[in-house]
Amino acid sequence: MQPNDLKKILSSGLLSFPITDFDAQGDFNKKSYIERLEWLSPFGASALFAAGGTGEFFSLTPQEFPEIIKTAVDTCKGQVPILAGVGGPTRVAAAYAKEAEKAGAQGLLLLPHYLTEASQDGLIEHVAEVCKATNLGVVVYNRANCRLTPDSLAKLADRCPNLIGFKDGIGDIELMVSIWRKMGDRFSYLGGLPTAEVYAAAYKAIGTPVYSSAVFNFVPQLAMDFYHAVAADNFAEQNRMIDEFFLPYLEIRNRKAGYAVSIVKAGARLVGHDAGPVRAPLTDLTAEECDMLDKLIKKQAK
Repeated sequence: MQPNDLKKILSSGLLSFPITDFDAQGDFNKKSYIERLEWLSPFGASALFAAGGTGEFFSLTPQEFPEIIKTAVDTCKGQVPILAGVGGPTRVAAAYAKEAEKAGAQGLLLLPHYLTEASQDGLIEHVAEVCKATNLGVVVYNRANCRLTPDSLAKLADRCPNLIGFKDGIGDIELMVSIWRKMGDRFSYLGGLPTAEVYAAAYKAIGTPVYSSAVFNFVPQLAMDFYHAVAADNFAEQNRMIDEFFLPYLEIRNRKAGYAVSIVKAGARLVGHDAGPVRAPLTDLTAEECDMLDKLIKKQAK
């Protein structure tokens, strides 16, 4: 897939990040992961991000990564494009990019670099090095210690023709508007805040109608229904789902740091698609919290 073809795909529709399946010992569970992707693929997501943030990229080993990406590509071939999460130190991220391309991924999501703060010049070089390592289309994730400015993105756009997307996980509306106004249709723009549905209408209003849904992992039809309500500017339906599901969901998610991933794995288990435990440093929901989530999910099914 050419970068501009991927850009067109990412310019509309709902995106999601499948969780990564582990067995009871915490090892990659290929069989369960295939079954998960086969279940999710028909629901209509425009693209799936394998080994992304919700897929616990940060806890995967270099040996596991290529197998996870190849499994996703082979399972979803002809149904939905697979973008691979890549990240970490610059040379490591570039190596992951090469592995993902070799495994057949149709694009990359560049997650923030590891640990240290960096200047804008340093961030530009980091992104440029990863883009140079691959022919695939790259989406850069503005989050945590990777906070690119409009001017930096303009420089990267000139240097990196395969940098085709910008995903925001910061929530700085002023910055987002400045980027969109400066860069126009050079990029596809994706909303990437945790539980992005809560921000979806606001982001659509500033030129970012596409977002990634974590809850798609366990209530995929609800996730698609919400996306269609956003696309149709059906605010009454959006508000109903926010009140009945998303705000109570956030109350559970916000109990502990890292629960944005843990709660998704708990939800998958509760609906009969168990992906195993999260890996350290994340922690699983408590029994009480799982019971709260179970009641919330069952309430939506009525």
